Amino acid sequence: MRKWWPLAAICLGTFMLLLDVTIVTVALPDMAADLDTTLPDLEWVVDIYALALASLLLGVGSSADRIGRKKVYLVGLVVFTAASLVCAVAPNAGVLIAARAVQGLGAAGMFGTTIALLGMHYAGRERGVAFAVWGATNAIAAAAGPVVGGLLTEYLNWRWIFFVNLPLCLVAVVMALRVLRESRSPGRQRADVLGILTFTVAAGSLTFALIRAHTDGWGASLTLIMFAVAVVALGLFVMVELKHEHPVLDLSLFRSPSFTGIMISALVLQSAAFAYLLFESLWMQSVLGYGPVKAGLYIMPMCAAAFVVSALVGRFGPWPARSSMGVGMAFIAVGAGLQAMLDAGSSGDTIVLGLVVTGLGVGLVTPSLSAAALAAAPPERGGMAGGAVNTFRQLGFALGIAVFGVIFQARIEGVLKDGGQVADPHAAAVALSGGQARSVVSGMPAGERAGMEHLVHEAFASGLNVMLGVAAGLAALASVLVFAMVRLPSGGTEQPAPRSGGAAPGPGIRADATL
Repeated sequence: MRKWWPLAAICLGTFMLLLDVTIVTVALPDMAADLDTTLPDLEWVVDIYALALASLLLGVGSSADRIGRKKVYLVGLVVFTAASLVCAVAPNAGVLIAARAVQGLGAAGMFGTTIALLGMHYAGRERGVAFAVWGATNAIAAAAGPVVGGLLTEYLNWRWIFFVNLPLCLVAVVMALRVLRESRSPGRQRADVLGILTFTVAAGSLTFALIRAHTDGWGASLTLIMFAVAVVALGLFVMVELKHEHPVLDLSLFRSPSFTGIMISALVLQSAAFAYLLFESLWMQSVLGYGPVKAGLYIMPMCAAAFVVSALVGRFGPWPARSSMGVGMAFIAVGAGLQAMLDAGSSGDTIVLGLVVTGLGVGLVTPSLSAAALAAAPPERGGMAGGAVNTFRQLGFALGIAVFGVIFQARIEGVLKDGGQVADPHAAAVALSGGQARSVVSGMPAGERAGMEHLVHEAFASGLNVMLGVAAGLAALASVLVFAMVRLPSGGTEQPAPRSGGAAPGPGIRADATL
């Protein structure tokens, strides 16, 4: 049994960092009430964590190769723990958002080294078992997040979703110190610090511009400035990566249509399958009056379905990676479409079937992405390819929330304007999308509250329908692109142990297979 202690230590850290992606979803309405926040504040609570994680994953692998993978993992754990404590005691939204950013930095240090640490501690059949368990941990964390968050928020308060990290982190640190071995790469490469910085500025500025656009307007000076900063930073990132001897992301990989198609799939997966959950949680709690636990239980079927399918793929594979990605994206499109049938009288039951179908797609796509990326890249770029998958997934989640927030609020404002019952539709839309449905209704004269309540239900349903329709379209397009672009090479299915930031082929997935 002692040989599996490193796996347990790594899986505990992975569980915590991924749990914190979904655990906040059902707690957002309580955060909004306690901290008096708006929708942009709520979006940043979720987005800043994913952005920090995405930006740092590109470079943390190469840094860990030089500094030491165990050391970087431990530093990440300590930073994550300290930031969790600050999140738990945050007096306002600004402090919470800043602490979530630092928490994302710590998570990147952990997540960016897990694959290399697993590859170093296990070989042969044991490596396959280790990666299967690690992959299952990913799915379990996603499934447990909404329910754990709901329980802690409803029976304690939202701050406990961060307090709960502290004892788990302490155990993880002790385990890592005792059972993990240190490793470094023989050659020490110069870090691509400028590449990491320009990518971070580009992603952050674009997300900031999108979030500000639906409060300040698309023509506002700050919005336009941030869009311009994003374009300039992206251009600088491309220039830096083309010239750097050891770039964090080798752009020549995108000359391969297969690699490009896989990255598109990774980007769309998180946006089309996960980003809208924030808004569905707001709808269930703010408009339908559900408690956090009930809202979490409605979201859980999607994550549970994803876990079951991932396990079945591993048990009854091998599956061609191209097939599982393309079919999985089609399931995600159908699932989002099934959810986009809401009206003013809808309840949480309306979205369950669509969430389950979406979960089936997630379960097919997720274990395939890393295997396909490794097969599409040269062996010496395996770690970079795997790291790029994780980066694009987190970036898709962050951008998806920002884009869907624009769509959601714009549609709510349009319905309120057409309803003619609100003096300032824009202000009311901002309040509604920030989880303040009850205050908007109670602010109306007594004789108009029933009509206003119906209008609020109608506006939320319409906003969700449009947003889910966009998600369905993105997933359908990604499915077509996967089948059109991804042509993985035939040959051996065994991949070498990846370096930091990479990923190993998921269990039961044939990285080299095609239809």
